[in-house]
Amino acid sequence: MRILYRFLSEGALCRMLPVILGRFHEREGREVEPIIRVRDLYKIFHIGENEVYALNGLSFDVYQGEFIAIVGTSGSGKSTCLNMLAGLEKPSKGEIEIAGERIDRMNEGELVRFRRLNVGFIFQSYNLVASMNAVENVSLPLMFRGVPEEERLRESEKYLELMGIGDQRDHLPNQMSGGQQQRVGIARALVIEPKIIFADEPTGNLDSHTTEEVLALMQRIVRERNNTLIMVTHDPNIAAWSDRQLRVVDGKIVETVIQKESPIEKRIYEEKHDWPFVKTEALTSS
Repeated sequence: MRILYRFLSEGALCRMLPVILGRFHEREGREVEPIIRVRDLYKIFHIGENEVYALNGLSFDVYQGEFIAIVGTSGSGKSTCLNMLAGLEKPSKGEIEIAGERIDRMNEGELVRFRRLNVGFIFQSYNLVASMNAVENVSLPLMFRGVPEEERLRESEKYLELMGIGDQRDHLPNQMSGGQQQRVGIARALVIEPKIIFADEPTGNLDSHTTEEVLALMQRIVRERNNTLIMVTHDPNIAAWSDRQLRVVDGKIVETVIQKESPIEKRIYEEKHDWPFVKTEALTSS
């Protein structure tokens, strides 16, 4: 910040403006590329002599700035897929590349470090620490990173304001509504400025009105901040808020639904002359 003030006071900003604009346009001119690549992903459980395929050969791409909904009923494999992408479970076979790194090859220590640096989580049950107030809950990921207290509280307050609940900073979880607690959870996911946010049934404990408020907030944040959000849900109405839906049945993607008017999907199509890659398989009758 001091350097910026010096630029302003000494007129350096004017001299640097062509360089700054050049770099900005260079970034703007870059082609959109997948931030996640999944290929032939399997998760197989052995129950006695039987093999149960929780995931059965998933392949798809996710681009930076997309809001993706993985949709399916209980037991479809959607939560297992989320756990694989988040590095919480190891695949039986297949490849998962995130931000250029093959997380399927990482050991547990490497996965912990990867999640800490790159991933934010939003939980159905909020997962707030009952004895901590809102700003302290938001600051937890920064504390694990070793960020000094003054800085992490300042950043946490900023994200509470972004969520529209800055006035709740000193409230404990039991002093807030479900919607307010989930906004704290979203702020906590965002405070580390993650490459990817994973959300597991994030509105499952909310009423219909609060659900719409939270989904609208998540959609706005993704579009304004260019975050990548992957949400798991069983509800097609909730999935409709996303840019793209992947419908999972028996561990396979059987359908993809694209919101073709979504800004990110339009940009991907304009640059790639095709929609994002996903392998779908026909739904077979039993």
